Amino acid sequence: MAATLTACGGGQEDGLDPAVADFPIAYVKRPVPVDEETGTLPVNDIRDILAFNPGADLYLRERASPTAKEINITGAVTRGRGDVKDVSVSFDGTKLLFALRLPEIEDAEPEDQPSWNIWQYDIAEKRLSRLIESDIAAESGEDVAPHFLTDGGIVFTSTRQRQSKKILLQEGKPQFTALDEDRNAAAMTLHVMSGSGDNIEQITFNQSLDFDPVVLSSGEIVFSRWDNVANRSAINLYKVNPDGSGLEILYGAHSHDGEGEDEAGIYQYVKPKEFPDGRLMAVIRSQESQLGDKMVLIDTANFADATQLVAGGDGTQALEEATRYQVNMADGVSPGGRFGAITPLWDGTQRALISWSSCRVMTAGRAVPCNGANLAQPEPVEAPPAYGIYIYDFQQDTQLPVVLPRSGTVYTDLVAARPRNFQYYTPEVNDELAAEAVGLLHIRSVYDLDGLADFDLDGATDDVANLGGVEVTTLAQLADPAVVPAEARRARFLRIVKAVGIPDDDIVEIANGDFGRSRNQLMREIVGYAMVEPDGSVMAKVPANVALMISVLDADGRRIGDRHNNWIQVRPGEVRQCNGCHDHASGMPHGRRGAVAALNSGAATSGLPFSNTNPLWNAEMGETMAQTRLNNECSGGWAQADCAMLSPGIDLVFEDVWPDETAAARAAPFSYRYADLTTPRPGSAECSPNWSAQCRVVINYPEHIHPLWTASRQIPNALGAMVEGNCVTCHTSNNGAEFVVPAGQLDLSDDVFGDDIRRRAYNELFNRDNKQELVNGVLVDVLVDELVDQVIDVERQATDADGNLLFEVDADGNPVLDENGDPVPVLEIVQETIQVTIQVPVPVRQSMSTNAARNSFFLRRMSGTAASRVDPAEEAAVDHTGMLTAAELKLISEWADIGGQYYNDPFDIPN
Repeated sequence: MAATLTACGGGQEDGLDPAVADFPIAYVKRPVPVDEETGTLPVNDIRDILAFNPGADLYLRERASPTAKEINITGAVTRGRGDVKDVSVSFDGTKLLFALRLPEIEDAEPEDQPSWNIWQYDIAEKRLSRLIESDIAAESGEDVAPHFLTDGGIVFTSTRQRQSKKILLQEGKPQFTALDEDRNAAAMTLHVMSGSGDNIEQITFNQSLDFDPVVLSSGEIVFSRWDNVANRSAINLYKVNPDGSGLEILYGAHSHDGEGEDEAGIYQYVKPKEFPDGRLMAVIRSQESQLGDKMVLIDTANFADATQLVAGGDGTQALEEATRYQVNMADGVSPGGRFGAITPLWDGTQRALISWSSCRVMTAGRAVPCNGANLAQPEPVEAPPAYGIYIYDFQQDTQLPVVLPRSGTVYTDLVAARPRNFQYYTPEVNDELAAEAVGLLHIRSVYDLDGLADFDLDGATDDVANLGGVEVTTLAQLADPAVVPAEARRARFLRIVKAVGIPDDDIVEIANGDFGRSRNQLMREIVGYAMVEPDGSVMAKVPANVALMISVLDADGRRIGDRHNNWIQVRPGEVRQCNGCHDHASGMPHGRRGAVAALNSGAATSGLPFSNTNPLWNAEMGETMAQTRLNNECSGGWAQADCAMLSPGIDLVFEDVWPDETAAARAAPFSYRYADLTTPRPGSAECSPNWSAQCRVVINYPEHIHPLWTASRQIPNALGAMVEGNCVTCHTSNNGAEFVVPAGQLDLSDDVFGDDIRRRAYNELFNRDNKQELVNGVLVDVLVDELVDQVIDVERQATDADGNLLFEVDADGNPVLDENGDPVPVLEIVQETIQVTIQVPVPVRQSMSTNAARNSFFLRRMSGTAASRVDPAEEAAVDHTGMLTAAELKLISEWADIGGQYYNDPFDIPN
C-alpha cells in the first residue's frame, strides 16, 4: 500500500500552511528494538511500563517542517544512554512534561540503579529541569506518564503508594510497596502533585496498575487500568476526577475481541488522548506484542462497550480505526504498516501528527514496498520498520512529511505545543465525612441488576419472584412490609471487604500455602456490615483511600451470587452513588454513571411515608428508603457525627424498623456478634459498636477458625445423649489409643498434613479426598471394583480387501511353505478394546468451598440442609443443626465468602 505524500512545492515553505507549521512539535527518537538472539522485533508486555530501553532522547522542532532544526533537549543528561517517554504538553502550550531515566550504573545492584523521574522543559526559556529537586525524594519511587492538570498541577503514575502507606501505619503494619495482583512487580497507581513537584498525593487505589493518564479539556482524567482481580487480566479505560473522586469505568470491559479469530480477546486499551470532536483516541494492542500499534477513535459519550449504548446514547459506531491503513494486530505482515504514535493537532482541523512506518517485506535480501505480488509470496517476511513523522488529514486521507523515514529509528510520544481551551475542576467534598477519613456509599437498590429487576437475586432478570408465597413483580411490592415481610426478603446485609497489599519476599517471605487453597483472592480484610433496606437501598460510611469490594448477604450473613470482582474507592468526604449490582456475563456496562437507567426511582411523591411503613417517616420525591431513614433517624444527615445508621459494624445486627405495626408485624431482631465467641475473635472490641475508618476484621485460619474444632460444646454420644465434647471428639483419625475412621470422613485434628505447612484440618476441609476404612489397625483407602475399557495388542492373520486370508509368497509369487509344508500366514498386530475390572478409590468431595459459604457442604450440613457428602446411605448420620453457635457460623461463613484463606495478614505469618 502506498501512502499519499504531498511533496514540497512553490508558495508556502514545505507546502505547509502557517496554521500547521508555526508551532513547535516534540517527539522521542529511539532505536528500533531488536531481539539480540533472533534479530527480530522483540515481544513487549505493555504492562511493563518501567522497562528501560536506552538510547532514547526528546527532540524539539520549532516548526512542524522537514527543514526545521531538530534540537536534542535531553542529550546533555542522558548522554545517549538514557531513556525518555510519556511526553505531554501544558494546556497553554509552553511546557513539556516527560518521564526520564538516567543511564544504568555499571555493576550496581538493581535497587541502586536510577529510577524513572518526571522532568519538565520550558520551551520559551529553553530550560530543562527535574520536577522533584531533592535526589532522595525523586528516587523514592518510580514516576512515569506525567500530564498537566488544568489548574497547573500534575497527574502521574507511580509506585509511591503514598496514601496506601499511611493506611498501613494506621493499621499497625510497617510501610512497604505492595506488589500487583500477579505478585510480579510493584503496583502502580495515579498520584497528583503541584506544578513545583511537592504535595504528592495518591488518588487511585487499584491493586495492579493504573497508567497512561490524560487530562481532558473538562478537567477530568482518563487512564488505562489493568483490572486483575482474581486473574481477570484486562486493560480498560477508566475516568476519575483530579482529586480521585468519581472513579468509574469508561469503556472496554466487554470489548476485547478484535477482528476475526486471530484477534479474539487481544484488544487492550492504552495511551488514550482526547480528540477534538469529543471522541477518545486510543491505542489498542495485545498485552504482549511487537512494536507497532493500531490507532482507534472511541465514541465514549454514547458507548460503554463495542455494542452497548449508554442510556440515551444515539451513536452508530463505538470504535473505528483512526486511519484508513489496515493494521494487522495478529501475527504476520501488517499491510497498513505500523504506527509508533499519534496525537491530534488541535488546530481547528481534523489533522494529527503520526509516527508511521509503511509496510515493507524482504525480497532477495532487500526491503521492498508491500504490494499484491509481494504479499502473495509464501510466508512473506516483514522488513525492519522505517518510521517517519507526518501530518495526517483524516478528512482528505493525505499526509505530509515532517520527519523523513529513517531505517532503524522509531519516533514515539508525539506532541504539538499548541494552546488549548480547558475547564477548571471544582471538587465537592463533605468536610464532616472527610474529617472521619471516610466517604459515603449509597446504593439505590441491590435488586437492580444492570438496570433490570432481580427481586430474588437468582441472577435471572425475569421481573418476577416468589417471595414468601407472594408473586413480586415491582420494587414497590418488595418495599412494602405488608406485602413482603423482612423474613421473605433475600437481601439483608451488605459486606464491605478491603484488599490487603502483598509485600515482596524481602519484607515477608510468603509461601503459596499461606494464601490457602486458592490464591485468586490473595488476602482480604472485612471492613464492616450495613443493613439493606426493604427497597434494596443501602447507605453506609466506608473508609477512604483503600480498595474495596462489596457483597450482598442473606439473613445468615452468607454472600448471594458471585463475588464483585471489581475494586471501588471513595476519597475523604466523597459521596458515591451507584444504581445497583452487576453481572459481568450480562455484557452490560458496570459502574459507569448514567450508562443504564436506575431501577429504583425512589419515592413517588413528597411528604408521605412509603407504603405501610412508619407513619412518622415521610419521604421526599426520588428518595430511596435509605435516604428517608437517614433523614428521619439523623436530623443532621450524614453530617451528624452520632448517626449510627451510617456507620457499618463488624457484627451482623438486624432490627426491623420499617413496618407500620398497624399494617404489618415487625420481624424479630437478631444479632451475630464476635463477643459471643469463646475462641479468639478476629475483630477489635473497640470496633463494636464504635466503628471507625480504621476498623478491620482479619481472619487467619490457625488463630480464628482452627480453635473452633476444639472448643467445648455439647455433642451426642453413641447412645444419643448430649455430653461435653468438641468437634475433634468425633472428627479425628486418632483417638489417642488407636487409629479410627473420622466421622463423616472429615479429620479436624490438630497435626499438620505431610510436608504441608497447614493444619491437616484445613486440607481436609478444602481438598477432595478418598473414603477410608480401618484394615488391621491402619487407615487405608476404600477400593471398589470398576469396569474400564482397556486397549490391548492382538496378533492375527491379515486379510485382503475381500476378507480373504493372506499368505507369504516369494519373489516369483509362489507360496512360502513352513517345515510341515503348510503355507505361512501373513501376521499383523491390531488393537482391540476389552473391558477389565480394576479397583479404584471412592472419592469424597471437599467440605468447604473457597468460592462461597453457600457453596460449602460443611455450612449446609450445620443448618441441616445437606445430606452426607460421602454416601446417601449415611443419611442417618448425626444431625449437626445447632452444634455451632450463630456467631461461629457467621465467622466461618464470612471467612469462606472472602476466599477461605489460611492467612489474611502477611505479618501474621510465622517466620
